[in-house]
Amino acid sequence: MDRRELLGVLGAGAAGLAAVGGGTARADHEGHEHDGHVKTLGECAKVCNEAAHHCLTELRKGGGQHAEHHAKAHEAAMDCQAFCALTATLTARSSPMAKYAHQACADACRDCAAACEGHQDEIMKECVKACRDCEKMCRQMGGAR
Repeated sequence: MDRRELLGVLGAGAAGLAAVGGGTARADHEGHEHDGHVKTLGECAKVCNEAAHHCLTELRKGGGQHAEHHAKAHEAAMDCQAFCALTATLTARSSPMAKYAHQACADACRDCAAACEGHQDEIMKECVKACRDCEKMCRQMGGAR
């Protein structure tokens, strides 16, 4: 996932991910010490958005016996995506506040993975994996609690 794709996933509010100095995007900027972390956060945000959309689609169909489960997973995925976007933005600009965001993001990822577990849909399984990977990375970056 390159920086342009990441911005598309995270939205205009995450413009700090690709903005360096004078507000110019640097798609050619490679090798930054946090690139791998930002990529993990961006992938988690992307998958959480897809999972939230899936849950919303299921709820629109009537939800059936899993309506409450889809509603909880939708809410958790939307919240997790927001934490991932914030954390990626702070990480990309080497903010001293990033350590706090990583800690909160790890908790959001943990809760999202728990909410998405048990769904048999492939996107939900992918969400669980992405959240667990992101949680692990965030715990390392934020200092394990």
